[in-house]
Amino acid sequence: MIKRIPRYCSKLYFSSIATELKSSNEIYVPPYQRPSSDDINKLEEFISHSKRLFILTGAGISTESGIPDYRSEGVGLYARTTNRPMMYQEFLTNPKRYRMYWARNYIGWPTFSTFQPNATHKTFANWEAQRKVFWHVTQNVDSLLTKAGCELLSELHGCSARVVCVDCGYKDLTREQLQQIIFNQNPVWIAHSNIINPDADVYLTEEQLGDFKPPQCPRCSGRVKPDVTFFGDNVDRHLVAFIKEQLSKSDSVLVAGSSLEVMSSYRFILAAQQYQLPIAIVNIGRTRGDHAAQLKISTRCGLILPLIKINS
Repeated sequence: MIKRIPRYCSKLYFSSIATELKSSNEIYVPPYQRPSSDDINKLEEFISHSKRLFILTGAGISTESGIPDYRSEGVGLYARTTNRPMMYQEFLTNPKRYRMYWARNYIGWPTFSTFQPNATHKTFANWEAQRKVFWHVTQNVDSLLTKAGCELLSELHGCSARVVCVDCGYKDLTREQLQQIIFNQNPVWIAHSNIINPDADVYLTEEQLGDFKPPQCPRCSGRVKPDVTFFGDNVDRHLVAFIKEQLSKSDSVLVAGSSLEVMSSYRFILAAQQYQLPIAIVNIGRTRGDHAAQLKISTRCGLILPLIKINS
């Protein structure tokens, strides 16, 4: 159902929906065991031996902030719903799907943009300040590591807060500016969804879509997208090469909150093996890289990482 409202109260209503969505979030952390004292000691020893630590993080570090992931057992998007992320070719070639994507993302962004860093994000920022971190690569597009203060960071899959035109490459547009452009084009359109999905998405029906008008590039009137890597798209090869170079200069690898199921992240585990780097993994449940790890701890990142004492 589309709820139509007067222009003068649209922003207030929009904000109230964001608050409602945020407060109704489920617990998106899958079942886990608390870390033992032995787990803590072993991880602390691993970290203490590293002078040039390379960190690889995934969606599992942000579920504790209220952002669902895709693959977690029982609570991930794939387990809870039949919804699937839009493929890049659909976005590029199907105007109806392009329109649907932006309607969903427009509704989801006020909630997604207000999520805040949790103990894990802040811990990594603290480690960086103590010069423990050599480089950090994240698969997340939620900006929470940046909000926490991390700077030695590569966003492997981009960032939802940035916007790019796929036709002319225009990038001088923030996500908040795009929200205003969409609002100006759709001053009385609103749709309500109780479920927030990963990557600032919500679920809407065709009926809810109504007369929604999708955004266009302010420079060339082309198609715009969040500056993220869609499913079915490729990570920038220059970025991959840079990250591998940083990895080659590191002396150990810590994986936190990632199942490493996608090749874009797993490739760095394969590279770390080639460089003969020790690998530690903290993640609830199995990962694709377990076989390569010298240390694997299956627990919630926020329960163990803040307990690790850092010796620079």
